[in-house]
Amino acid sequence: MAKNRNLDFEFDRRLLLAAGAGGVVLSTLVARLFQLQLLEADYYDKLASENHVRLVLAPPERGQILDRFGRPLASQRQAGRVSVVPERMKDTDATLDQIARHISLPPERRKRIIDEVRANRMRNASFVPVTVAQELSYEEFARLRVHAVDIEGVDVQMGSTRSYPRGRDFAHVLGYVARASADDLERLTEGRSPEEFKTYREMFRHPDMRVGRQGMERFAEDWLRGRPGRRRVVTNAHGRPMEELAQDPKQAAVPGKDLYVTIDAELQRVAIERFEGESGAAVVVDVASGDVLAMVSTPAFDPNAFVNGISGKDYAELRDNPMAPLYPRAHGGVYPPGSTFKMVVATAALEAGVVKTTDTVRCPGSYRFGNRTWHCWKRGGHGVMNMHNAIKHSCDVYFYEIARRTGVRKIAEVSHKFGFGETFVLGMTGGRSGLVPDPDWKLKARGEPWFEGETLNFGIGQGQLGTTPLQLALMTARIAATGAPLKPKLIGLGPPSDEDPMLDKPLDPAIMEIQKAGMYGVTSEPGGTGYRSGDLGLGGPRLAGKTGTAQVRRISAEERAKGIRLGESIARELRDHALFVAYAPADNPRYAVSVIVEHGEGGSRTAAPVGRDILAAAIKMDSGRTPNYAKRASTTVPDTDGQGGSDPA
Repeated sequence: MAKNRNLDFEFDRRLLLAAGAGGVVLSTLVARLFQLQLLEADYYDKLASENHVRLVLAPPERGQILDRFGRPLASQRQAGRVSVVPERMKDTDATLDQIARHISLPPERRKRIIDEVRANRMRNASFVPVTVAQELSYEEFARLRVHAVDIEGVDVQMGSTRSYPRGRDFAHVLGYVARASADDLERLTEGRSPEEFKTYREMFRHPDMRVGRQGMERFAEDWLRGRPGRRRVVTNAHGRPMEELAQDPKQAAVPGKDLYVTIDAELQRVAIERFEGESGAAVVVDVASGDVLAMVSTPAFDPNAFVNGISGKDYAELRDNPMAPLYPRAHGGVYPPGSTFKMVVATAALEAGVVKTTDTVRCPGSYRFGNRTWHCWKRGGHGVMNMHNAIKHSCDVYFYEIARRTGVRKIAEVSHKFGFGETFVLGMTGGRSGLVPDPDWKLKARGEPWFEGETLNFGIGQGQLGTTPLQLALMTARIAATGAPLKPKLIGLGPPSDEDPMLDKPLDPAIMEIQKAGMYGVTSEPGGTGYRSGDLGLGGPRLAGKTGTAQVRRISAEERAKGIRLGESIARELRDHALFVAYAPADNPRYAVSVIVEHGEGGSRTAAPVGRDILAAAIKMDSGRTPNYAKRASTTVPDTDGQGGSDPA
């Protein structure tokens, strides 16, 4: 009995210990379950979500570029796109084979994709999508969308792309955007914090992301770009996107800001059409405000061709085209101004006091200086000329003489007052300053002294003197404004172009009135070289202007004796440039224009009619009326970080 009691006790003790141990385990399990299910439920729910919810970079929507009245010149549009993500592909060739069953995939594009996938993996950027095809047709997009679930690593969606609805019209003003190059990445991420550096490098490699390469797109990159955000995407076990969750407002991308230019898009179109296939440039400036209302360089290129990458063949065709469509003639083309420069020489002579308006010079058709003879454009000469008639008839001999009296340094000084020799950026790329020569420049550049005979060429706008059509328009506007200060402007609402000079060096209003009278004589008095172009065809208003012909080849004495060859008798590239500068209305100037028709030969014949029609259109359209951005400037959201923010209006 005692033995049985001991055995019962031992069993009870063991049972109690087992029950206690089980109770402890059960209590621990219950406590842990309580901790997991209730106390830390949110934490583990977040971890679970992160296993199938990925944060995907959301590139910002690029701001629009609009004309002065709000018409879009550059905007965003949606287009079908297919891309592959290297980290989600095991076999790139197999994935591309499947895609090629539904869309065309040429060998050169396939090679580019494989190279880019390899490069992304080598730089530990396998998460960055590689674009396979863009601008998909509706049928291509639909087919790929249906079959995407069966193709490893593929992503088919609507993407945002840059669009230039007016094509070539603004190519040299706006420039274009393109995929970020290695140089772009370095330039645009320089100076950022490590976290920003990582985010922005990821953003610039996104298939939807483009950066400005030329023109205003590059100049205003920070203004237009905006700030990236993040999207929450649900993925399956293979990492393929299944659906997109609601956007967290704190993680939303901030769109770029809209930029307004001062140009009137319709006036720009009129100016382009008026060139009728000729190469050249035209610039229209508002005399009172300095707004650039039109800036034409023709021929031009289509910036849409660069957005998704232009082929080497197509780019070579543009680069090698003899008409040079890539050349920004209006602000980057440098030409001798010819006789359109004579008002500057007359101003310098009057300022220097070496001539009065009543002083005369006899023009027999040539001018002898030293052992050389300089010729007037009119072979028989103009006879006795005072300043007014010399401008009206564009007498070269008169300006040889007053240039000699005035001297090169004074002419150069006054040239700078009108804006020659200055670079006007105005928010673009490719602008040039041209050249205002003087003895110091020549000694430094060529190690040679200045010869007085060079001053004679300077006096008629030839020789080393180089100007841009933009500078000629600003010169004309300053004359039309009777010498008032002028601040040229091409950005109406956007980042400031602080480096652009203000044309405010003193010009005597009385001297400017003399130049205006001379220009009026050119177009409105019998015998004026632009007399046929003075009537704007508006039932009253006339323009005042100055014609010019810029020589591009040297004419030998033998050719001069036999008769100067013109037109079809010589190659196009050897024909003179035709120029015209003018303002209108003549009695109350509002608009100034400069026109150059490359190899157009006669300014009065080819350039003047173009300038006349452009000025008439500006007056009819009332291009100088209050622009849309004037009322928006005061309501624009401040850009606190330089990375974007939209105009609320």
